[in-house]
Amino acid sequence: MAGKKMKRILVTGAVGQIGSELTMALRKRYGAENVIATGRKTRPSDELRNSGPFYFIDVTRSETIEAVAKKHRIDTIFHLATILSAVGEKNPQLAWNVNINGLYNVLELAGKLDMVRVIVPSSIAVFGLETPRDNTPNETVLRPRTIYGVTKVAGELLGNYYFYRFGLDVRGLRYPGIISHKTMPGGGTTDYAVAIYYEAIKHRRYNCFVRADTRLPMMYMPDCIKAAIDLAEADLSQLKHHCDFNVGAMSFSAQELADSIRKYIPDFECTFEPDFRQKIADSWPCSVDDSPARKEWGWQPGYDLDAMTRDMLEALGKK
Repeated sequence: MAGKKMKRILVTGAVGQIGSELTMALRKRYGAENVIATGRKTRPSDELRNSGPFYFIDVTRSETIEAVAKKHRIDTIFHLATILSAVGEKNPQLAWNVNINGLYNVLELAGKLDMVRVIVPSSIAVFGLETPRDNTPNETVLRPRTIYGVTKVAGELLGNYYFYRFGLDVRGLRYPGIISHKTMPGGGTTDYAVAIYYEAIKHRRYNCFVRADTRLPMMYMPDCIKAAIDLAEADLSQLKHHCDFNVGAMSFSAQELADSIRKYIPDFECTFEPDFRQKIADSWPCSVDDSPARKEWGWQPGYDLDAMTRDMLEALGKK
């Protein structure tokens, strides 16, 4: 069975890096008035604000989400409100409150209002130093060393619990680093892979905060959006996993990223000065095995490193 169709969608964290672009893609697919964007305090872009409904809410206060959900007869939530890894290490209490209590509020509300589906992205931050780093399996040891990773592991388990205990259709995928030219990143360890493009265009040089040989799984935003929607629309009867799908697209080192940019901007210079984020990056995989996602819902990325670099530089050049 495919399950019920999504008709009225609420997006939390809609002003963030992924949320801002996912909201626009959902509005194009499901109709602008059927996709309700929400954020906590950051001012949305004119495009986001003018293309459909927008509300300020606080996911740690369940009544604020419930008021919007009831008003618009929401049947599906894409829950993207989160505190990312680098910011989370500076304020662990905030990360726990938003990432865990916020998710709990969303799941409780979805059950209370008999919603169709909840999509909750996870992250490669669930892995740790004990995890195999190359071609990291979908099923493996999860012992993260960051509060962000801890909350994402707990979030996966909580989502699976609500599926098996209460029959709530909760789905999630473990995103790698996400690269986009539309919205600046929001305090994650993989932010260098976005900032490097901006600096290459503006200043022809970049000082990277991880080592040159730091290799991590990455994904271009169009593939990130595609993955979220493909999983959300997948036939439930085909899913053996629910909240913990590995999804991969490409893996490259910081040096290889700089070299890719240099193919198009020959005078670009990149230096490397690792900071506290290096330790976080070293605890994450170099690449992931996403065969369950490919088998269960047909996941297939569309971009490799050079295709992404070409598109990023062209888009930022126009900006």
